[in-house]
Amino acid sequence: MQSPLNPGEYARRLFFLNAGCVNEASGSVDQAYVERMRNLVDGLRPGSKLLLLAFERSYSEDAKPDLERTAFWVPDAYARDIAKAHPRYFEWAASIHPYRPDCVEALQLAKREGARAVKWIPSIMGMDPASSRCDRFFAAAAKLNIPIISHAGLERAVLGGNQEYGNPLRLRRALDAGVRIIVAHCASMGQDIDLDKGENGPYVDSFELFARLFEVEKYKHRLFGDISAMTQINRAGPALARVVEREHWHARLLNGSDYPLPGVMPIFSVDSLVSLGLVQASAAPVLKDIRAHNPLLFDFVLKRHLRSNGKALSRTVFETRKLLAQG
Repeated sequence: MQSPLNPGEYARRLFFLNAGCVNEASGSVDQAYVERMRNLVDGLRPGSKLLLLAFERSYSEDAKPDLERTAFWVPDAYARDIAKAHPRYFEWAASIHPYRPDCVEALQLAKREGARAVKWIPSIMGMDPASSRCDRFFAAAAKLNIPIISHAGLERAVLGGNQEYGNPLRLRRALDAGVRIIVAHCASMGQDIDLDKGENGPYVDSFELFARLFEVEKYKHRLFGDISAMTQINRAGPALARVVEREHWHARLLNGSDYPLPGVMPIFSVDSLVSLGLVQASAAPVLKDIRAHNPLLFDFVLKRHLRSNGKALSRTVFETRKLLAQG
């Protein structure tokens, strides 16, 4: 990501650094990023915290770390230590690959050390959530009552990987094992094979597959959706409108920021949301001013202003602590 010879990754890094308001000075990027997050939280309602997400390496089929296919790596210990150093600002989530020989022990340790959840992007981590190789991890997660925040649908923020692993229907195995699953972004981008019609079934919107699972009665207390990133240009539209309108979903939806992406100017457009009828035109100038001041506050206020057919997101969507503090 630091070489212009890889222009796609190089540009991504610059976008993320710019969005996080960090400088390029050697050795200062991590510290500046954390300080920027603390500054933004100070601009939120007292008591608000950010959940810091660790991110596991990719693993090969023989259960060994595969650095050649690892897009990035944020060790559990790093997220844990930052959260412990600043408990007024942060909680943390572990990231543990279920193919690891020590995955259960790693999960037990993370739970003891205060992890609120486990973060996955299956397509990037090189793991199939529908594989029996995950079963012992699922059994441990269910016993420990720790949720898995799993990306589903198309992954575009990070390049590479096997997009098929992001199919929402592949999360059924975890749900049937009793694991609480939080589907990132409500799988609101891309298409996946409708596996209910076979391995060669038709491609349908990933959000439709998520919605199918979300309506299953037996998953009512296990399956949740995270609305982070759903106001981005490439996600806002019918899926966002349906999430706002389906009031019976709201008790199982959680707000997330997807930070630092709210600070990446090209991928958010208040004017686009106004044109879609999801935000009133009168709110646009204030929202734009807030964004220039504090992208986290902008993300929150923007979602509170969403409207579709007279419906708005319930305040419970923004009260995520009750779910993440369980267990």
